[in-house]
Amino acid sequence: MFAAACVHAQQPGGWATSVDGLAVFQGSADLDDGGDFSASRVFLRAGAINRFEDGSFAGVLFSYGQFNYDFGSSENAPWEDIRDIRISVPLRFALDNGANVFVSPQLRWDYEEGASASDGFTYGAFGGISWALTPNLRIGPAIGVFSEIGSDDLEVFPALLVDWSFADRWNLSTGGGVGATQGPGLSLDYAVTDDLKVGLAVRSERVQFQLDDEGLAPGGVGEDSSIPVVLSVQYAPNPGMSLTAFAGAEFNGELTLENSSGREVSQQDYDTAPIAGLAFQLRF
Repeated sequence: MFAAACVHAQQPGGWATSVDGLAVFQGSADLDDGGDFSASRVFLRAGAINRFEDGSFAGVLFSYGQFNYDFGSSENAPWEDIRDIRISVPLRFALDNGANVFVSPQLRWDYEEGASASDGFTYGAFGGISWALTPNLRIGPAIGVFSEIGSDDLEVFPALLVDWSFADRWNLSTGGGVGATQGPGLSLDYAVTDDLKVGLAVRSERVQFQLDDEGLAPGGVGEDSSIPVVLSVQYAPNPGMSLTAFAGAEFNGELTLENSSGREVSQQDYDTAPIAGLAFQLRF
């Protein structure tokens, strides 16, 4: 969720397959109502993208993720292990006026082990349009619209598509990445060498999931939201492989629990939590 996929154009080259993954550990964080918890998250994504000569592309990506929560008090644990399955279809095409349109429809299943995957189904899309204002700056508005579990409501959030190489070896960009949840993000990167890059990234993260028929809210919905900020080091010895290590903290963390009727049972803030992890990407 912290390995950024920037919005800037890549070289055309026909069909290419990719596999990327992420493992991140969140250290212990105190809950404001007492107790504490830690968590680990693992994601694996694979797919194929066809890039055209004009810079447009179309592809399909499949991913599987696991959220493992460890609450200090098992009696008061709102949930345990969560599964996250996604199918996305990223598309980008150019308009006659020089604008690039990007859209990524997505299907998701987020549910606690033991719950029905179909009950955790949501759908939505993230899209936007950008223009090249200068050879080094492409920018434009974007929006995300996603359904919510057990509700007719839609989550709508604005964002900004930007790819700005504002100085030699410096780049500011937005984008998602493997395991990224709903919400906008921003990354500042510096290319130390052609193979080595360091960066600072911040995202707004939010994930909902269907709960099983046991626990504090049987058949209810859980939610974990936070704002992670991480420093990263990426090593890319060739265009087909990259390895990234990162560390930082999650701020403004909040756990929300709703029962099967949609009524809020509890809402707890949690203290700033340390996070660290590894990510990789392979292209063929």
